[in-house]
Parts: sequence; structure tokens; C-alpha cells
Amino acid sequence: MQKVLVLNGPNLARLGSREPDIYGSTNYEGLVSAVTDLGADLGLIVEVRQTDSESELIGWLHEAVDGGIDVVLNPAAFTHYSYALRDAAVQVTKSGKKLIEVHLSNPHTREEFRHNSVISGVATGVIAGFGLTSYLLALSAIAS
Repeated sequence: MQKVLVLNGPNLARLGSREPDIYGSTNYEGLVSAVTDLGADLGLIVEVRQTDSESELIGWLHEAVDGGIDVVLNPAAFTHYSYALRDAAVQVTKSGKKLIEVHLSNPHTREEFRHNSVISGVATGVIAGFGLTSYLLALSAIAS
């Protein structure tokens, strides 16, 4: 079975309590459950991780490169300014694996500073604005 890392950046552990009008009412445990359940249905081994640390997130991307693992990445706030994360993300796609950037909300309908992603230009694809379904669509794309 194919392994997929679902990596989440800062503040995503606060799902359900952090601005539910923007990010939805599903808590982080609900996200993990939905993602792993769909992954199993698609024949994927899904490992979900969350960190508030940029360096840890970069290390996980290096792990994906070294292990030949596809990635679903919600870089959260790092989306807009982390060139170090971008440099790690490009290694995933250059290694021949998929890296799908996901966002619960649509950054383009929010504050102007959220309109730019330094990750999108190196991602295989971007899915945003569908809440938890953004993750599910990304897994479906990887499985297809």
C-alpha cells in the first residue's frame, strides 16, 4: 500500500475552537479520523502530523523525499513567507512524488497578505476553500 504524509502547520491543532466561522467546527481529531478513514478506503496508508515548528515541518518533507512518499501539505501561516519550507517542498516534487497544498479556507477571499503562497508554485496542485473536504480531495488526487 502507498504511504502518504498529511502534514499540517501552525495552529491547526486548534481546529474546532479557532475561528470556526473560517476553519469549520471539526476539531483536529476529527480531521485525523476523516483523513485516515478515507485513506484506508482508497488503499493508502495515511499518517497525519501537525507542528507549530517550521524546522520540524521541513524535516518531515525531507523524510518524504528520502522515503519516496507523497505529501498533502497545509502549510498554514508558513504558506505566505517560508522560503525554507518552499525549498523543502520543491524537493518532494523534483523527486517525482506529489505534493498537494491544501487550505481549509480560500486564502484569496481573505486578507490581502494571505493571497500569496510561496508553496503553490512548486506544488503538484492546490486545493483550497472546501474545509475538511480539501484534504479528502487531495487524497483522492494522490490515489488516482
